[in-house]
Amino acid sequence: MRKPEIMSPAGYWPQLHAAVDAGADAVYFGLHHFSARAKVGFSLEELPEVMRTLHRRGVRGYLTFNTLIFEDELEEAARTIAAIAEAGADALIIQDLGVLKLARRIAPQIELHASTQMSITDAEGVRFAQHAGADRVTLARELSLPEIDSIYRQTGCDLEIFVHGALCVAYSGQCFSSEAWGGRSANRGQCAQACRLPYDLIVDDEHKPLADARYLLSPGDLYTLKEVPQIVKTGVSCLKIEGRYKDADYVALTTSAYRKAVDEAWAGLPLSVTAAEEQDLEQVYSRGLGPYFLTGTNHQKVVNGRAPRHRGVLIGRVVQVGQDAVTIAAEREVKEGDGLVFDAADWRSPGEPEEGGRVYEAARFGKKVELRFANRAVRFDRIRPGDLVWRTDQPELARRIRRLPVHKQPVTVHVIARGDFPLRTIWRAKNADVSVESSAPLSAAQNREMSAETLSEQFSRLGNTPYELDELSADIEGKLFCPVSVLNQIRREAVEELQAKQGEIKPVKVAVPEITRQPSESQTGKPELHLLVRTPEQLDAALECAPSSITLDYLDLYGLRPSVQRVKDSGITARVASPRVLKQDEARILNFLLSLDCQILVRSTGILNALRDKPHPELTGDFSLNAANSLAVDEYLNDGLLRLTPTHDLNAAQIAELASDKLEVIAYQHLPVFHTEHCVFCRFLSSGTSYRDCGRPCEKHRVELRDHTGRSHPVMADVGCRNTVFGAESQEASMHLDLWLRSGIRHFRLEFVHESAEQVRTITGLFQKALLKQTTFAQLGRDLKAISPAGTTQGSLLVTLQY
Repeated sequence: MRKPEIMSPAGYWPQLHAAVDAGADAVYFGLHHFSARAKVGFSLEELPEVMRTLHRRGVRGYLTFNTLIFEDELEEAARTIAAIAEAGADALIIQDLGVLKLARRIAPQIELHASTQMSITDAEGVRFAQHAGADRVTLARELSLPEIDSIYRQTGCDLEIFVHGALCVAYSGQCFSSEAWGGRSANRGQCAQACRLPYDLIVDDEHKPLADARYLLSPGDLYTLKEVPQIVKTGVSCLKIEGRYKDADYVALTTSAYRKAVDEAWAGLPLSVTAAEEQDLEQVYSRGLGPYFLTGTNHQKVVNGRAPRHRGVLIGRVVQVGQDAVTIAAEREVKEGDGLVFDAADWRSPGEPEEGGRVYEAARFGKKVELRFANRAVRFDRIRPGDLVWRTDQPELARRIRRLPVHKQPVTVHVIARGDFPLRTIWRAKNADVSVESSAPLSAAQNREMSAETLSEQFSRLGNTPYELDELSADIEGKLFCPVSVLNQIRREAVEELQAKQGEIKPVKVAVPEITRQPSESQTGKPELHLLVRTPEQLDAALECAPSSITLDYLDLYGLRPSVQRVKDSGITARVASPRVLKQDEARILNFLLSLDCQILVRSTGILNALRDKPHPELTGDFSLNAANSLAVDEYLNDGLLRLTPTHDLNAAQIAELASDKLEVIAYQHLPVFHTEHCVFCRFLSSGTSYRDCGRPCEKHRVELRDHTGRSHPVMADVGCRNTVFGAESQEASMHLDLWLRSGIRHFRLEFVHESAEQVRTITGLFQKALLKQTTFAQLGRDLKAISPAGTTQGSLLVTLQY
């Protein structure tokens, strides 16, 4: 074990400087492209100066190359990776499996980190990433401390976890809401934050009122400062702070807080965080802070649901509203200049603008404060007694942040002093050491002889340099004299040389391979139809349709065995779908799937790795493996897959680019827009905290989430009690089937969610007729639209002029 790094976010230069000054060991940032935060980042031309700036402060720089890369971008991606390595980046953070392998070929020396968007949740997933070339793995945010500890003990891999900042409701890398509803892929850095919108809960076709919890997919923000001592004991290599869209004050304050906590924990000291420091962290940015999954599952706490945005600190409630003032019962101090917002979630419709503004006058009367606002900023007729009052901005905190001490690098100095020889000093800082000598030899002391104390006094005067003297050792022979001016000159030269040496960009060898793909052989075989069903009733209908295969994706494991046997007895190939997420204590699920002796639809790299070295049935990789280019497709097929379904981030034309008989594309489905550890059933249909005490409402009720447009999106739980929210519309590929067939695709899958048995029969029959050329694809599209209650869409398959 080694002391874990504090890694801080940097959207641009102000945040980068704030992170360094506050004591970050590493900073992560992106370019303007190939980055999961597309709105911020540096240019490639700026990158060498970024790395020099960081290295001169002893800080490592990790570049986020964490988007899926499309086929027509591979050559540019390869050139960019080479340029990043040549600019001196310490590591690349990568999501795309094909790009991970490509980067290892291009720049063998650079560290490669598997992004949290690889959805890694167990030791097998870590081993898969290591086998692919990753030196470090960023784990999913939905893991507990015991799970993280177990993963480290099983793998010994460098592990990185998020410790502070925004939580996505969906597993990172497994959210397709932006892609489905706006053509903006979250896996391409264009998240539209559909999770932060309000939804109504529809239970068994009835609207269930939720009082103030209308933002039911909007989780609070991660805060684990008090858990740092336990985190350090797990062997985690890096504590990561989220926030590349956040400002410099946020970066400075969070970095400083976790810097202190890690230093204390590593030294075996008790955590010294105060209530005031916690409040500052809440003030600088918060949707409600908590450790959430890190300390175990409690579905009642992850989502509060009152609001989807920064709240800051709760300071009180409204008790009286006048014509030009509001009186509140204040729990915390409020001053002139503070920014406030009035939270009327109890009675106002979601999406309505909130009232708020900057305080012009605050008059305290006991525990009550009368507030006035400048320039008619607040409409008092839209505020009611009982409304919560939040302090969203505090100028005083900004001033305190600017006074935070600047973190410096420790430097050690060793001095060798001999009479008639120059004074020799060896200065050591992070990743650099220099030797500086006096210009003249030392002479015998007449009055003031040189000592370790006088040397330490002079060499510690490092002022506004990035260094502070940590330790000085001296080997002095005899009584010698050295002028203070000489010592000062040595100190100045040492600082200059250390800075120059630390800022050097060392040459690296890169080799950009030619990226070519062998054209797939033309396929002229008969198209094959595969069905995925989720209920026994759907299975009854699927068996009547006699497809090439039937995949069972059941919530209840115990219903699988007889259903698999029914499929086998019918002469149809049987498959079972694995979970998209498998955690440390869920290996029994995979063992059960293997015991069914049928094909498996593999949805996670951990499961794929677990099957690598043991006998297993034929495997098909699903969309959740996020294969977006031929390099990734080839890697997965080489890992033992019979066929592979490409990621939903590809449109129909891009899927055709990857076409082969090894591709199985989805021609009909309700797109799985969110896949989340947070259970809507448990949170809103029970008082339980997890599957242990929730009463399993997912087995008794049909749930949908209705959005502001009136569309109702089905929600289903899986065998691990994770929820998937599916798009309301039927996404269908009738407009693209001719292109896919001409490109060589022969395997097509239809997936059903809440469809009735009759709908399964009808939809399957329509596709069978169209693929047999007994009707046109245009007619197929019209027929599907006619029978789909929520309508049909091209969704993620839509081909635009630019993608």
